[in-house]
Formats: sequence, C-alpha cells, structure tokens
Amino acid sequence: MTRRRIDPLGRAALQVAWWAQGAAPTGPVVFASRWGEIARSVTLLNQLTLGESLSPTAFSLSVHNASSALYSIARGDTANYVAVSAGPASAAAGVSEAVGLLADGAPQVLVVSVEAELPDPYRAFEQHPGPLRAWAVLLETADQGLSLQATPPEAAAEPGLLPPDLAALRFLVGAQPRWRQGGPSGGWLWSRHV
Repeated sequence: MTRRRIDPLGRAALQVAWWAQGAAPTGPVVFASRWGEIARSVTLLNQLTLGESLSPTAFSLSVHNASSALYSIARGDTANYVAVSAGPASAAAGVSEAVGLLADGAPQVLVVSVEAELPDPYRAFEQHPGPLRAWAVLLETADQGLSLQATPPEAAAEPGLLPPDLAALRFLVGAQPRWRQGGPSGGWLWSRHV
C-alpha cells in the first residue's frame, strides 16, 4: 500500500533506508534532500491552474518530510525523524545533523540522502542534473571521528566531477582524511579524526 502511494523519489529513499537499517530498531533518522517531493508539488500546482480538485493524499505527500514520515509509519517507529534541506550541501547538512545527534548520545543515526532531476518549469535552476539517486548510511560512535566545519564562500572547492550528494558519500565510505566541499554561499571542510 505504501509503495503505491509514493513517487519514485520516496520509493528510492525508503528502499535505501531499509537496506541500510533492516528490521533492527535504531535511533534517530535524518532524511536529506535538496528539493524533496517537488515533482508532486508541481503536479498539484498544474492541477490548480486547470481548476481541478486536489487529492488530499497527494497534498499530504508533497511536503519535504513526506518520505521520513512514511518510513516512520511503515516501520511503526517513534524515534526522532528529521528532514533537512540545504541546497547543494543537503547531504552535508544531513551528516552534520547526525554527528550532532551522536554527540548528544544517540548510539547510531541513519542518514538518507535522495536527489532527483528538477521537473519543468524549474529545470533551468538545476545545478547538478542527473538521474534519481539515493543512498543511506548508518553512522555510529567510533574511535575514528568525523567532523564538518563550515567554511566561508571564498574557500576554494576541491575539483570533482560528482554532484555534492555523491561526493559526500564517496568521502564517507572512502579513506580520505579531509575533503573540502565549497559553494557560492560557503561550504564544509570534512575531516576524519583518530
């Protein structure tokens, strides 16, 4: 039933979350997406311009935290769920939120990042076009720590061919000691600490 109600973006987010978490209970969950369910919102806006009535279900699933809410409901989970959006640094904001939750005592935090191409009429604003993509990682406290430090806009970004969300995943699963993710309004310095 849940699978039929959600769009491909939501299905991708819930699937990778389940693959990372399985049936085991967990602590907080952070969903990160730059645009969230914007395609559903565009459909609703088009229906409004045509004078059509809107589906209450479609409307309730058009909000940014719809995927996280559906995941919580499907699992019967009452843990802390957070949905974040921070432009191209959305994945970084999700990881930053998770690091804060770990520092507050959570034993583990599930981070889910999901992105998709912008629908018309917003496609002109797309900076990192690409297909629908989603990933999830289960972060927990460890001897090797991770930190993210905000950097000013003038900090040079390290060159890369990957969109910011995939570059963040590459850092998380790789062995690089540091990575600078820059942007027009500032960025992040990712570091590993032993």
